Amino acid sequence: MSHPIKVILRSLTLLLSSAGLFLSSWIVIPPPTMPLLTLAVGAPEISPILLVLNAIALLLSVANIRHQLQRFSLIASILGLLICAVPLINISSTQRQMETAMQRGLGGNYLIKIPAEVRDRMRSRPFIMTDVFGGIRPGKTRHITDIRVANTTLNMEIYQPPRVGKYPAIVVIYGGAWRNGSPGLNADFNQYMAARGYTVFAIDYRHAPQYRFPAQLDDVRSSLAFIRLHAAEYEADLELMAILGRSSGAHLAMLAAYSADAPPFRAVVDYYGPTNLTAGYNDPPHPDPIDSRAVLKAFLGGSPQDNPILYQNASPVNSVRPNQPPTLLIYGSRDNVIPVRYGKELFSRLEKAGNTAIFLEIPWASHSFDSVFNGVSNQLALYYTERFLAWALLR
Repeated sequence: MSHPIKVILRSLTLLLSSAGLFLSSWIVIPPPTMPLLTLAVGAPEISPILLVLNAIALLLSVANIRHQLQRFSLIASILGLLICAVPLINISSTQRQMETAMQRGLGGNYLIKIPAEVRDRMRSRPFIMTDVFGGIRPGKTRHITDIRVANTTLNMEIYQPPRVGKYPAIVVIYGGAWRNGSPGLNADFNQYMAARGYTVFAIDYRHAPQYRFPAQLDDVRSSLAFIRLHAAEYEADLELMAILGRSSGAHLAMLAAYSADAPPFRAVVDYYGPTNLTAGYNDPPHPDPIDSRAVLKAFLGGSPQDNPILYQNASPVNSVRPNQPPTLLIYGSRDNVIPVRYGKELFSRLEKAGNTAIFLEIPWASHSFDSVFNGVSNQLALYYTERFLAWALLR
């Protein structure tokens, strides 16, 4: 092999091993800033791809081990391999814990209560390695965009099964720290659920700091009123309705579902939502990549010391009462935006009030883990979310 080719190969090996270790490291390093939060969210979810990247770098390093730089590449590749293997090694034990939590909350025979034809449409396994590389195919649906909610500036998107009919409804609320986002987010999930027999309403709300709480909750209620009024037009069964939110959207979903005048929801799904805003302000995460206190001030107009009653009313943990809809809560242990302890606090209060609640924790996952729809964490979350919704709406 000529000298220039050897130099190129060594440089390529060094680049691959460095990139593999850098990306893999965010599986275990807490992110201090927003750009690094993106890496911390994505790295665990594409860990099988990073595993392949590190393995290729390792093989190239071994082939040229005599060179000093290749020894660094070898060490970097080994470290990258070990780090990105962490989520994969823990998938089986995490899945067992999640299944135990489902059975504890819904009963050991909860799957039997789901019709066989519905079970056949759901994912066959909690984790499918090939889906990480090839993607999850949502399926065929009908999709309506830019639906204006009457007497508001709000838009809505609706996903429907391919055939005309009457279907259970899922209301979905996006996240974004109450200050950004749109109903077009999480389209893969919405399409996936619609393809499996649900009418999915992706709703909107006004953003902080221009609009402060309770404007966002008012918007959710306006959208729910619109859905009730037009349910027949959009093929939704109001007697079989669930609400699902992510992050700030989960916060709004829980407040809407737990209020005394809430529609008769059959289920609530909380993906890493803030539940205790007073505690979130007084004890922010460390590191704090989104500046939680600034976010809460923009949303509520001040601190808990400025307006303790507003913070109390805006916290779902204070809305817990008996006879609320069954709730599924899914959080990541490595969430540096909404620490997992807040999900556990809400779960505990729901159980103490006699409500059905299931808490699922993913040890390696960060905030917004389901942004990577075919990622490791979302495959687990999707597997149990669709079973929970089928149990609540289709049994």
